[in-house]
Amino acid sequence: MRPRPDPVAPGQESVWRYPRPAIAQPGGRHIRIEHGGIVVADTNAAVRTIETSHPPSWYIPPDAITAGLLRASSRRSFCEWKGEARYWHLDIDGQTLRDVGWSYADPTPPFAILRDHVAFYAGPFDSCTVDGERVRPQPGGFYGGWITSDLAGPFKGVTGSMGW
Repeated sequence: MRPRPDPVAPGQESVWRYPRPAIAQPGGRHIRIEHGGIVVADTNAAVRTIETSHPPSWYIPPDAITAGLLRASSRRSFCEWKGEARYWHLDIDGQTLRDVGWSYADPTPPFAILRDHVAFYAGPFDSCTVDGERVRPQPGGFYGGWITSDLAGPFKGVTGSMGW
């Protein structure tokens, strides 16, 4: 059952107007992640993926991630559109945030722009922002989208959304 899209306010875009299958595109926004007083990532060159009913996931170029924080995880998953993802732990100030990021070393051709960029779940971090606005994590724990005030939902991941 497809839900009823929320009303779209001025300056918002509806995630229900996003395409399916997903696409990747240059994001053109300032993305910043901080944790424990340390800047994890800071860039204006992130790539966003968008898909019907999902808030964007933001993929950060490797040179915009503070060196020495990421450690490869053994976890893998498969996306029907992007290919095989590998996951990353983040070691910061004596703390390990497990499987908080994922990337595609060899994405499918339509997603080549994502090669080696890392996306992060927003929930584990002290602060994730888009253009200075603190984001809310996509609900449900499985998906990695970042919700900002310029998006209208409802968003995949809420209770009852499995069939969307």
